[in-house]
Amino acid sequence: MGPSLRFTPTSVVGAVLIDPILREDDRGHFSRAWCIREFAEHGIDFVPVQANTGFSFRKGTLRGLHFQAEPALEAKLVCCTQGSLFDVVVDLRPQSPSYGKWYGIELLAENYQMLFVPEGCAHGYQTMEDGTNLYYMTSQFFTPSAARGVRFDDPAVEIRWPLVPTAMSEQDRKWPLLSETSLL
Repeated sequence: MGPSLRFTPTSVVGAVLIDPILREDDRGHFSRAWCIREFAEHGIDFVPVQANTGFSFRKGTLRGLHFQAEPALEAKLVCCTQGSLFDVVVDLRPQSPSYGKWYGIELLAENYQMLFVPEGCAHGYQTMEDGTNLYYMTSQFFTPSAARGVRFDDPAVEIRWPLVPTAMSEQDRKWPLLSETSLL
């Protein structure tokens, strides 16, 4: 049968764009969203322990940039199940060659693409349509005491968000700059 997933590395070390290979017939199609064996064959050690959804009413809603600090570092596998969103990963690992760099991709419900966000990276997204839904799995349980963030508009990172934000939490507006952030 062959591989069920196509893995494409991004400019952030360890972050991977994943395309499910659709198996189609006259009824529709089927695709795989996660396989421990295929992930391991591509050097990704990811075992989900939680799955979450996030729904946004309005186009332009911005959420993030979120991560969990030690001892609760988490990886995420993110996809869009309704609408579309601009998904972003920012490398927070000081020892990484891509430290402080970001990668963004528009995820669409129609193409089933997923973004793997490795441990030590912040994640955020902006909705590109009204009524957008995000689905993601994490490798760590949500740990409120480890919840952290980086400001969405940090001038050192220079993320080029596609839209002016229409909605954002006060917490997301007030996260510290990258230079003030630690994974510890």
